[in-house]
Amino acid sequence: MNIIETEKLTKYYTRAGRLYRTGPAKIRGIVDLDLAVPEGSCFGFIGPNGAGKSTTIRTLLGLLRATSGRARIFGKDCASRREEILSEVGFMPAEASFYSGMRVGELLRFSASLYKRDCGKRAGELCERLQLDPLRKIDQLSLGNRKKVGIVCALQHSPRLLILDEPSSGLDPLMQREFFSLLSESHKEGATIFLSSHVLSEIQRFCSHAAIIREGRLAACGDVAKLSRSNAKRVTLYGKADLSQLAGIRDRKKTEQGETFLYSGEIRPLIGALSQAELTDITIAEPDLEEVFLHYYGEEEGAGKGEGEDDGILA
Repeated sequence: MNIIETEKLTKYYTRAGRLYRTGPAKIRGIVDLDLAVPEGSCFGFIGPNGAGKSTTIRTLLGLLRATSGRARIFGKDCASRREEILSEVGFMPAEASFYSGMRVGELLRFSASLYKRDCGKRAGELCERLQLDPLRKIDQLSLGNRKKVGIVCALQHSPRLLILDEPSSGLDPLMQREFFSLLSESHKEGATIFLSSHVLSEIQRFCSHAAIIREGRLAACGDVAKLSRSNAKRVTLYGKADLSQLAGIRDRKKTEQGETFLYSGEIRPLIGALSQAELTDITIAEPDLEEVFLHYYGEEEGAGKGEGEDDGILA
């Protein structure tokens, strides 16, 4: 069973009236997005800022109205059955805003009340593990501690589905480790985890499945191990080699001992060139997920404001 499903999910933002004359009336959010997130999986959603990750999440949660297409969570329509869905979802936004004047403990109790549950014991355990003082005022918290509040709000009611948008940014390395330990425990207890991130090492280490989104469209989707495999190989040479006649080389970099590059050409010409080289060692390996990601994005890492972030853009 798929816990999240989308069919040609599309969201365009429209510009406010005064801006119609200075740019296109519609701004791309996501286009024809087809996703299937298996129940019980740890699913990564990968893309740089502006690719459409947050737009997808907001549309799934009913915070934005889709322009066209359908989205379902737990088999229920995200637009018409939003409240039923949200009662079993733990959501952590990339940038959380909280009511000022409240203490951490008060805010956590308020969050739990929205689910009509007493989460005091679980919230206390989470605060202790994340080193979060429930007596501190929200206004006095650093960015990292605000992130911790968001984590507790998302986890304290033991949701069936966790939707996390760039959750580890702002956390120091020790807290990141503790955070992923908490996610692993929730997963073992049966929760499905949908993790949006541009930190590729997190996805590769934590997730079993992933989707890559590019300019609002799905570029690739599948098992993380399979996504990490491609026709290209990462070749590292220790010594000197003349590769000037070899096609299929990219991302070539010099190292202290020799050089490294991605190779997607025929294997025989590579072996022939290397047999004539002055080498002390060589390694040929599968590229990691980051290199696969760059394969889909090329040199276009800065996708800019593609998710309706410009002034005057309306949902």
